[in-house]
Amino acid sequence: MTLLAPTADQAKTTPFALNAVPAIHFGPGRSESLAEDVKAVSKGRRVLLVADAALVELGMVAPLSGSLETAGAVTELFADIAGEPKAAQIDGAAEAARRLRADAVICLGGGSALDIGKLAGCIAADKPDAMTYALGARPLPATSLPKICIPTTAGTGSELSATNIFSNPEGKKVWIWGQETKPARVILDPLLTLSLPPHLTAWTGLDAFVHALEACTNRHSHAGAAPVCHQALGLIAGALATAVEQPGDVEARGAMLLGSAYAGIGIDNCGTAIAHNISHALAALAPIHHGLATALALELTLGWSVEGEAGPEQGAFTAAAKACGLAGADELPGWFSALMTRCGLERRLPDAFAGFTAEDLAREMRREENQPMRAATVRTVGEDDIDRFAAATLALA
Repeated sequence: MTLLAPTADQAKTTPFALNAVPAIHFGPGRSESLAEDVKAVSKGRRVLLVADAALVELGMVAPLSGSLETAGAVTELFADIAGEPKAAQIDGAAEAARRLRADAVICLGGGSALDIGKLAGCIAADKPDAMTYALGARPLPATSLPKICIPTTAGTGSELSATNIFSNPEGKKVWIWGQETKPARVILDPLLTLSLPPHLTAWTGLDAFVHALEACTNRHSHAGAAPVCHQALGLIAGALATAVEQPGDVEARGAMLLGSAYAGIGIDNCGTAIAHNISHALAALAPIHHGLATALALELTLGWSVEGEAGPEQGAFTAAAKACGLAGADELPGWFSALMTRCGLERRLPDAFAGFTAEDLAREMRREENQPMRAATVRTVGEDDIDRFAAATLALA
């Protein structure tokens, strides 16, 4: 089967548009200048910090809030965040911003804290709750609080994406999209990622890899975003195993943080594909870390995805493989599986999935909210493919 992505020659003339990229500031210890960052993006001094609860327990939030207060800021902390982001958490953070009369929002943590903080900053000026804006049902408010994103994991790339994923009250994943959800400034400090445990380093890092790979190989990929995605693939391929095996390696952590950010630019412009269709469907059934779900889904589908490109044809998967240091697309599936093994990833779904069937997962994969990822996949995902992928995935339960 011939893949539908543009050939190298076609890519040179195919029109594209690149979304705006916020100001990015990178460096070990860069977060220590947070007070200056707030002054650069806001004229006020009331700051809401939205952070993962785990970071509060680790003592990572207090030094940042303390430095802000020493500089004259009035701060409030919203840290009711654990697991995947939920609509109620966005509403809670937005209400905290209103109560404080916040002038800016700082989003600190993994993808959940970043998405929650970004959306809270957008809807704080309005009364309706987050679900009012879900799936584009209503335009976001015209005014938004300036936001600063400081990721402490190298995975989601949410700090550079206009797509924000969260669960509705029924537990189904929905999204709010808009360039206005992006922060005014992104701070990438590798030192803030050193405490991430090996298994979370692996899960989030593999998630970033999938982001970059799917963004540069799906039907929406284009010549504007591909170089950024390829840079992300090279960084992650060269640093992830080291970051897992040597958590204190600042150079590896820095490479992962940059790779994740670049992958975020990729999905912001081109979206994702079948692996994310499966991972979002899994999350609708039972709790599972997004990075673990996405890595398992990519391993089960990657061989199928590259089948049409194995051999002499040079296309998107070949270019991606070369960015990883491989000779061709046919090497990608085995190489990715070996990377998962080296990172210690166990091919098993959480116990909560034991009671579900392949039919349950296939039904979620077919839901309307998951169709954009199915449609973007470079090979046509037929009904039989859905059933086969669902069966292979649930076999891991």
